Amino acid sequence: MKSPNNAGPEPVAEGTEGSGLAKGNLRQQNVPRTPSRNGAPSALERVRQAAKRDKKERFTALLHHIYDIDRLRTAYLALKREAAPGVDGETWRHYGEKVEEHRHDLSGRLKRGAYRAKPVRRVYIAKTDGRQRPLGVPVLEDKIVQRATVDVLNAIYETDFLGFSYGFRPGRSQHNALDALYTGLLTKKVNWVLDIDIRAFFDTIDHEWLVQFVEHRIADRRVVRLIQTWLNAGVLEEGKRTRVEEGTPQGGSASPLLANLYLHYVFDLWVQAWRQTHATGDVIVVRYADDIVLGFQVKSDAEQFWADLTERFRKFHLEVHPEKTRLLEFGPYAADHRRKRGLGKPETFNFLGFTHICGKKRSNGRFTVRRQTIRKRLQAKLNAVKTELRRRMHDPIPVVGTWLRAVVGGHIRYYGVPTNSHALHIFRFQVGRLWHRTLSRRSQNGRVLWDRLRRLLDRWLPPARVCHPYPLRRLGVIT
Repeated sequence: MKSPNNAGPEPVAEGTEGSGLAKGNLRQQNVPRTPSRNGAPSALERVRQAAKRDKKERFTALLHHIYDIDRLRTAYLALKREAAPGVDGETWRHYGEKVEEHRHDLSGRLKRGAYRAKPVRRVYIAKTDGRQRPLGVPVLEDKIVQRATVDVLNAIYETDFLGFSYGFRPGRSQHNALDALYTGLLTKKVNWVLDIDIRAFFDTIDHEWLVQFVEHRIADRRVVRLIQTWLNAGVLEEGKRTRVEEGTPQGGSASPLLANLYLHYVFDLWVQAWRQTHATGDVIVVRYADDIVLGFQVKSDAEQFWADLTERFRKFHLEVHPEKTRLLEFGPYAADHRRKRGLGKPETFNFLGFTHICGKKRSNGRFTVRRQTIRKRLQAKLNAVKTELRRRMHDPIPVVGTWLRAVVGGHIRYYGVPTNSHALHIFRFQVGRLWHRTLSRRSQNGRVLWDRLRRLLDRWLPPARVCHPYPLRRLGVIT
């Protein structure tokens, strides 16, 4: 069999010469002649194709995909092994001792409508600004059902969500959002940046509006009631159960999807229409969950958008934070314009752990965006390392070194972007300095010489290096 000289409009893979098709046969078959999993689209793939084919179709039968035995097992295996238990104290490992029995029981309760969600356990984690962020820890079975439900609903909503939405979506990450923002700032006519902060977003999601948004696509009342049981399960804090009328607790598998769904209808579709009908210049949008950054060519567009967005959010019980939301001059001409007005350097803004700064390339002096680790994030991480090193003071050096290798390596893998190498070297150096101080305090005469410390650092700490390509290069490969 050989390829013809000219395959014509058909794909080359289909243009190879060989035995022809029998008269009346279809050019392509959806499934092979013999029964096989290869070639037959999966159940969720058929759902995805139907959702993509008709954007207004409402799905009436989805619950059987959720209580599928294999899907529940996959959801269980996808959970974190060492995650904190919920109010019932059930852990991943203990549940796994009888996982087959448990998942059949769970599937049966979901099928006959006997499944009931338990309240989430409220915990708090410290934020970089000193405040406490509330998190909800669901029980293990609720995590499993939520994970299975998200897998099913993603088959529908991933065909609806827009391209500038990046948060908590399959195949998308923080660096995809950072690349899109960087590329938009360099390739579009952006002179002003609007950095939007939504006040207590996860705690103010309106349940009634959320259910209405779900019902735009989901007509299976059993699935809708399943989501409502999680919303109405309440919070257990200090032994008291509190029923919440709004918000979706952070920490569950369903919360990111529900939050994305809420902002898809409240913000994404609206801003897409606003950009087409109201903007007089270029507008770029990048959203990662509730972190939103927009770029505008014209200042009046940005000011009008801010006012319109405030009214839009008020309708859906959301609020633009008046102090944290900022409009700042940013772009290739920002430095010159501010200099002429007698002002200082262009302001900076933070997004996904990085401070974005107006800069110039060393090679040709053209405008670029410098991204550096947020100082508060860097200092907070070093403080956490310092605290943990104190706790591990008398652990063997290989044990501590292995842990520090994971910490420094993870930091470098996330923050290792071009123009941020200085911050990477500072982080690695400061970690080494903290380790040196801890080792020297292990005994009264335990001073560690710098030559020995240098050998330890070379052995255990990964080198500070840029491990991400320039965004324009990466996006060029992806697209």
